Amino acid sequence: MKFLCIAFVVAAFLLAIASAGDKYTTKYDNIDVDNILKSERLLNNYLNCLMDKGSCSPEGQELKKAIPDALQTECSKCSEKQKKAVDKVAHFLIDNKPEQWKQLQAKYDPDNVYYGKYKKHL
Repeated sequence: MKFLCIAFVVAAFLLAIASAGDKYTTKYDNIDVDNILKSERLLNNYLNCLMDKGSCSPEGQELKKAIPDALQTECSKCSEKQKKAVDKVAHFLIDNKPEQWKQLQAKYDPDNVYYGKYKKHL
């Protein structure tokens, strides 16, 4: 559960998806996720935004709005490209940034509500 719960959060921030209609916008699908993951500065800016510890770009603000919906709907409004980014980012954070991963989970799924939903994907 930790994997997908936070994965959706992270994908949302990396893709800065905006909730509109039946699907999230694909406007940000061409963001270079690998570049963000390689840059401590960029990654920390997004993480700080999500944790209300820093300012947010417009994409970060959209992300924060989309996170609850993405978690509740199992990213059903995500494009395939967004879903792949979710997996990539989640694996990266779990393997390389476990403390930040725990902080995101504590904020966006403090009661482990989504654990059962996403456990099978782990």
